[in-house]
Amino acid sequence: MTGEQQENAVAVGSGRVNPARNGMAGGGRVPRIALRNIRKNFGSLQALRGVDLDIYPGECLGLVGDNAAGKSTLTKIISGTYIPDDGTIHLDGEPVRFSGPADARRRNIEMVFQDLSLCDHIDVAGNLFLGREVTRGPFLDRKTMLSEARKMLDALEIRIPRLTSKVAQLSGGQRQAIAIARAASFDPKVLIMDEPTSALAVAEVEAVLSLINRVKATGVSVILITHRLQDLFRVCDRIAVMYEGTKVAERSIAETDLEDLVKLIVGEKDER
Repeated sequence: MTGEQQENAVAVGSGRVNPARNGMAGGGRVPRIALRNIRKNFGSLQALRGVDLDIYPGECLGLVGDNAAGKSTLTKIISGTYIPDDGTIHLDGEPVRFSGPADARRRNIEMVFQDLSLCDHIDVAGNLFLGREVTRGPFLDRKTMLSEARKMLDALEIRIPRLTSKVAQLSGGQRQAIAIARAASFDPKVLIMDEPTSALAVAEVEAVLSLINRVKATGVSVILITHRLQDLFRVCDRIAVMYEGTKVAERSIAETDLEDLVKLIVGEKDER
């Protein structure tokens, strides 16, 4: 882990905007990430059919739709897992083309997958620095990792008393918090969360939603995929609805409700 990465480990989000570019949607703000005419085919299957989408600094965008609507494909393109067949991606106003997930991560795009990608038999600090371990010579610098891990969690107000506890011993909510903290603590510009509140108890759902609000308050652009539609109204500023590979509607959170979203998700025509 480089010295710059260690400094960024406790700098949760930057909220940087390129002031040289203006006149774009969102009251003149430059989108943190802008997608135009994104298309992706898998053989004869058209997974994405010309999707346009903007996400701005410091906002949470809810991305919803039924199974096979294209949500996962779209976020995998943003995170570099898939390369689009057509279309453009701009990051802070500059064109980019990701060669893979590592390239997207180098450009400060992080994703928290539904399975969390945690190692049960490694402790909390080890999971927070997984793949970015701090070393001193050929050995892990455990003292620094424990100290920085505590700073990461404290910055996001995450309460885990023992950083030497194995992740397998923690609750579902604590595990989710660790996965979010790991992604949010290395200066992300965009943070994608896939079903972060699924299978959690009510109290743990509340804790995770509060954590999402704290992350976006630092300037990070958050994309939230969830089937728990009620959660959207707790954290999201806008909602985009996908249906059969297209974006069929986009709503400010103040302009929609559960009934409206359900109709859009099942394919009823948007009359607004």
